[in-house]
Amino acid sequence: MSMPQNHRFTVQLGASELILETGKLAEQAGGAVMLTEGETVIFATATMSKNARPGIDFFPLSVDFEEKMYAAGRIPGSFFRREGRPSEQAILTSRVIDRPLRPLFPDDLRNDVQIIMNAFSVDGIHHLDMLGIIASSAALHLSNAPWNGPVAGVRVGLIDGELIVNPTIQQMEKSQLDLRVAGTAEAINMVECGALEVDEATMLRALKLAHDSMQPVIAVINQMREQLGRPKSTYVPAATNSKLTEQVAAKSADRIRQIIATETEREARNLALDALREEVVTAFMSENELVTADDGFEPGDAREAFAGLIEKEVRRRIVEDGIRPDGRTTTQIRPLAAEVGLIPRVHGSGLFKRGQTQVLTIATLGTPGDAQEIDSLGAEKSKRYMHHYNMPPFSTGEAIPLRGPKRREIGHGALAEAALRPMIPPESEFAYTIRLVSEVMSSNGSTSMASVCGSTLALMDAGVPIKRPVAGIAMGLIKEGEKVAILTDIQGLEDHMGDMDFKVAGTEKGITALQMDIKISGVSDAIMTQALEQARVARMQILEVILAALPASRADLSAFAPRITTLPTITCPGWCLCLGGKRC
Repeated sequence: MSMPQNHRFTVQLGASELILETGKLAEQAGGAVMLTEGETVIFATATMSKNARPGIDFFPLSVDFEEKMYAAGRIPGSFFRREGRPSEQAILTSRVIDRPLRPLFPDDLRNDVQIIMNAFSVDGIHHLDMLGIIASSAALHLSNAPWNGPVAGVRVGLIDGELIVNPTIQQMEKSQLDLRVAGTAEAINMVECGALEVDEATMLRALKLAHDSMQPVIAVINQMREQLGRPKSTYVPAATNSKLTEQVAAKSADRIRQIIATETEREARNLALDALREEVVTAFMSENELVTADDGFEPGDAREAFAGLIEKEVRRRIVEDGIRPDGRTTTQIRPLAAEVGLIPRVHGSGLFKRGQTQVLTIATLGTPGDAQEIDSLGAEKSKRYMHHYNMPPFSTGEAIPLRGPKRREIGHGALAEAALRPMIPPESEFAYTIRLVSEVMSSNGSTSMASVCGSTLALMDAGVPIKRPVAGIAMGLIKEGEKVAILTDIQGLEDHMGDMDFKVAGTEKGITALQMDIKISGVSDAIMTQALEQARVARMQILEVILAALPASRADLSAFAPRITTLPTITCPGWCLCLGGKRC
């Protein structure tokens, strides 16, 4: 018996050739692709279940990046000597791959789709994350899963003033920019970025370069689909009922509009809408009003139709009237407040509040020996600056068992860490290990950017000589046909019902971090330009509030912080008095 036929495709990305192969491995997977750059090899599979998962109102997609230490010629640590829970880097890689894929699935798909990636080989030269997007996109496009792809991912660096596509790990050590972008042939649909105070104009040039550079990769994935793709499966769409929606609308649409127009306070609005919803559900269960249970629908169907009417009215009011649920205009920021020094004995603390979003960050200083040792496939071996983010259930008024940090919490912590990293003094100037922990006290939109602001306050309160304070803001988008509204400082409702979550962090001099996720197929250059400009204006307002709370880092460390004394370097003269003037 011979091996299955292997099909090989090549494409240029930056200075490297990518090799995509399919057909030889994983015959029973929905789609399988092996991607090679240099001696780095990633294998991706995409498989869809035959039947929809019953009783759910969401799309069950799972994306997992598997780190296997054999890829780097290493044996895992620990007593077990095998891979266990995913590392933080593996979780972040899984998230960055998930984000551009998810929006392109049908809204009414309820079949499980599972994407698994394995790093077979790592050469220490080429990055894994953007290769993971390309490999998983190709596997998904070849599979039978319905999907409106493909997408591709690319990294852009800024080295000696020049934008570089697909730089190596070694080149990135000298880069002012680490921009990761994914998109379709038409538009960008995911951005993740860390930067050394890069200005908005340069960032827009880098984004355009990234989108242009990924087009040959997208073309090759389409070519693979044309030659080798499986027929896309038909699926049973999630139940929708226009008759039910019409009758729920007839019963409640006008009252929904009135509540949203008059109740600008979140709690009062939610109470009024909840009461109206239950009234509609009660009528739904009656034999004389609306659709009855005999028609095969449950109370949950009426609740879902009611939620859809709320979303429709919120979006209509924003794009047509320019008024948001809390009465703000599209560019207004919610009321801001900042404090420092709240907690005794800790080395530094900062509290930042924006509307109902409130984050408390605690700073702890340690010795160089407290640096975190990293056991993953990445190039980083240790970290002296760590940022951890926690969002307990009480922050949203819920009671849910605590089960450790979730992927979202790890992702938000990494984003805040990236935003502040360029401002952390080097070890030669400040030898301490730094740990920040952001505790979300209350959440109503963009806790990650509030964490950036609270962390700046905590660092300054701890006496860390940061270069400049950093602030963050979350931008949103509502797009209805040709009507577009870009929102500054989105709250929870706008995040849930909007089309974009675009987080921007930076100093007065430039951007230090970006993260964008969208629910539509992509955004234009004009939208990106306007969003970045609105974010810059908002960032300056927030920085004023931060500096009013504490104008500069404290001159002295906390009395409870460890003390590290750095002795000056002494050049040996070649003789020592302690030896009676003899030479050493």
